[in-house]
Amino acid sequence: MNSKQILDGPALLQKIRRIAFQIFENNFEEKEIIIAGIVGEGFSLAQLLCQNILEISSIKAQAVAIQLNKDVPYESPVQFDCDKSIFENKVIIVVDDVLNTGRTFSYSLAPFLSMHVKKIQVAVVVDRNYRKFPISADYIGYQMSTTLSEHVEVVLSDKSRLGVYLR
Repeated sequence: MNSKQILDGPALLQKIRRIAFQIFENNFEEKEIIIAGIVGEGFSLAQLLCQNILEISSIKAQAVAIQLNKDVPYESPVQFDCDKSIFENKVIIVVDDVLNTGRTFSYSLAPFLSMHVKKIQVAVVVDRNYRKFPISADYIGYQMSTTLSEHVEVVLSDKSRLGVYLR
C-alpha cells in the first residue's frame, strides 16, 4: 500500500513543540501537570510533550501510559502505569496520535470521571473530523479531511520514519 508523507520529522516536531507552548499558556499557574498518553504513539507523544514542557517552563510534566484495547475498548478496563492517586487535583492532558471518531478517547476518559481532577484536556497530532462520539481536542497539531477509506499514521517512536503519513 502506498503512503504519502504529509508531515516530515522536523515539521512534526515543530507541531508538537507548538502544542507544548499552548499547554503551558493555558496552564501556566500549575506547578505540575500529567500528560496521559494512550499506549502506542499516544504515549510517545506524551513523552515528547513532557520533554518540551520541561524545556520551556517550570511546570513539572509527568508522562503516564493509558492502556486499553483500541479495537474493543469496552471489553477490558482502562489501566494506567502508575497509581491513580497521582491524578488527584491535577490538570490531566489526555493525548493520542490521531482523533478520528472519538471512540478511543471516550473510553480513555471514563476512569477520570470517578476521580477528583482539576481539569481534563485533550491533545492530538492529527484531527480527522469524523466524530461519532462527543469529543473535541483542545490542542491540535494538524487538521485534515480524508476519505473514510484512508488511514492516517503518525510515527513518533521510530526516529528513521518520524512523520505523518496518509495511506
